[in-house]
This record gives sequence, structure tokens and C-alpha cells, in this order.
Amino acid sequence: MSQPERKAIHFGAGNIGRGFIGPLLVDSGYHVVFADVNKDIIQKLNEQNSYEVLILDEESEQRASVSDVSGVVSTSDDIVQVFADPAVDLVTTAVGPQILEKIAVTIAQGLHARREADAGPLNIIACENMINQTTTLRNHVYEHLADDDKEWVEENIGFANCSVDRIVPPFDPKDSATPLDVGVEGFYEWVVDEKALRRTRPDVKLKGVKLTTSLDAYIERKLFTLNCGHAITAYLGFLKGYNTIDEAIRDEDIRETVRKALLNEGGAALWKKHNFDEDEYRQYVEKTMERFANPRLKDEIVRVGRQPLRKLAKGDRLLGPAYMAREYSLPIDNLAKGIAAAFLYEMPDDKQSVELQKKVEKDGIEHAVAEITGFDKGSKEHRKVVDAYHALSKIDVRRSQC
Repeated sequence: MSQPERKAIHFGAGNIGRGFIGPLLVDSGYHVVFADVNKDIIQKLNEQNSYEVLILDEESEQRASVSDVSGVVSTSDDIVQVFADPAVDLVTTAVGPQILEKIAVTIAQGLHARREADAGPLNIIACENMINQTTTLRNHVYEHLADDDKEWVEENIGFANCSVDRIVPPFDPKDSATPLDVGVEGFYEWVVDEKALRRTRPDVKLKGVKLTTSLDAYIERKLFTLNCGHAITAYLGFLKGYNTIDEAIRDEDIRETVRKALLNEGGAALWKKHNFDEDEYRQYVEKTMERFANPRLKDEIVRVGRQPLRKLAKGDRLLGPAYMAREYSLPIDNLAKGIAAAFLYEMPDDKQSVELQKKVEKDGIEHAVAEITGFDKGSKEHRKVVDAYHALSKIDVRRSQC
């Protein structure tokens, strides 16, 4: 007797969903139901049932076909019915941190329908670029559950945090026949908290996914290395007038700032805290910088630098490693330079950038730095950021051209 088809629901049919999470689920034997508000993408997915992923490696070009997919409009009643299908045992997301709260209502409705249908357990993994993203989603979902549903969800639904790492830049598939095609870098990493998963029928092995009982180490390594280096490259590159990450990281001064921030400051704190092998971590940093230098990604600085206030949040990619370095009595000179550059990121169509610039103009840079970073005025860390801000202001190519 053949096994029934396994299905996964994936919220977010954008480039990350189609280029990263979706293909891994299909390779693992799932039929993937993409849920999205974009009706045009959903219609095309249902018409074509497949698309291509272009691997944008620097020295080679590969195409992989992704089939056995369909779509459903995430604001329709149809998505609730998909949750009630016993063949579904996995739900993933790639919608952006700000959208988790919005899809939580739909997920709560879907879980109620699943309970009513006695459709069995499933796992939910939010694949967002943030710490404890699935826990955040879980908290939002619980706000919309009745008490009976909460009890059932507690017993049957796994909410597993994860760490995801793959650069998926905006892609214009000029040589492709369909707008569903997407370009991604060859490297990827998806690490999931094994302890939080519920057992489904029978357990499926997700290809390309590493299960771990020490997720925090992977999350901080990725956020405080890849995301930290990405942000510093973007903000310093912006000030020097570069348009893409690969252009910026080829600038000798930027490259050295990023390398020292990752190896001598935040990175040194990481391997002390998590007992990483120092040589392996150094290789990880060098590999990360090689990825930044890939010209085929055409990864725009405005994409990586957008929403600077979110990137300056405490515990995020810039302040997180700075505080950790301080905890281990390590320097933060290069991290401070990256933080200062974020305060100089001026992009009129970026609401957070506009808000940040208004705060600096109204309150002054010293007050703004203290308020946003949490570094006390007059402290060594506060002074390093403010001094770096004034030094970087003098090399701001974009401002000097105005």
C-alpha cells in the first residue's frame, strides 16, 4: 500500500520561499502549497505547477527545476481548509518579521479547523531572519486561539525555532520564460531546533536541514557573522557610493573593517561563548566574505541596508556582537564603525532611515546614539560610536555630491 502524499504549507511565495525553503521541501518529498497575498503569483503557480531556480555561483551556472507545487491566496478561506488536510504535517514561513503577526490569525483559524477535522499533529517553522522567530509567531497565534484549541495545540503542534542562511537577492530572470523563476547563491544552511518538533506520521527527513539541540550557537553565529558583516558592508559601502555588496567588499578599507569586526571583536566573543573551534570559525568568516564578493548575486546595498532601526535593535546584528564583545572585554572599534555608519544611512524612501535621520537632527548624534544603542553617554562604547560617526561624515561621498 503506497504512502499518502505529504504536503507542506509555506507562507510567502517570494524569492526566499520559491528559491530556498520551497525547493528543499520538494526535494524532501513534499507537495508544497504556497500561501501568499499576491494573487498573480498564486495563479501562475497553479497554472504551471513548476518553476526553475538558477544557482548564482561565481564560477558556474546551474538550473534546478522545482515541481509538485501549487498555491492558495493566504487571505481566502481556502487556506484554512488546507490546514484540515491530514496530508499536511509541516508549515513554514518566509514572509518577513513584520508579517508574522498578520498571518498568525490565519494560522490560528487553520489550527482550529485541523483540530475539528482530527487531522493529527504538525510542525511549524518560521524561517525569518530574526532570533526566536517561531516563538514570536507562536505567541501571536496563541492570542487568537480559544482555550480548547490552546490545549490541543500544546499537545499536537510543534513550534521550532531555526537559523536560515542563504543570500536570495532580487532576481530579474531575463533568460527565463516565467516570472516564477528565481536566482539564489549556491551556499545555504537551515538549522532547526530538534527538541521543539512533534512526531508526525512517519517522521520525514528534511533534506538539507540540520537538526540540533544547540540552536542558540548557530543562530548567533549566523546573525553576528553573516548578518553583521552584511550590514557593515552595506552601510560603509553606501557612504562610499557603491551600489552592490560585491563592489563594497572589494574596497580594501571596508573589507578590513568587516574582517576585524568579525574575527577580533564579535567573532572572538562568539567562539569564547559557544566554544567554537577558532580555525573553523575563521574559515566560516572567510567563506562568508567570499559570498559577499560574488558579483553574480548583484545584491544591492539598499536591500541589505534597509530598515536601519531594526538592524540597530539591541541583540540584533550590530549591537548584539558589540555587547557580547564588551562582556568578554574585547575591543569594538570596527563594530562601532559599522554602527556609526548605520546612523549615516540616509534613504528617502526608507521609513526607518527617515525616522533615524530626524532623530539625529532633532536630538543630536550623542543623544541619539545613547538612546538607540543603550550605551551610556560618556562611556567608552558610546564615545567610539560618536567619534566614528564624525569621522565617517567626512568621507560620505553621497552627501558631498549633494
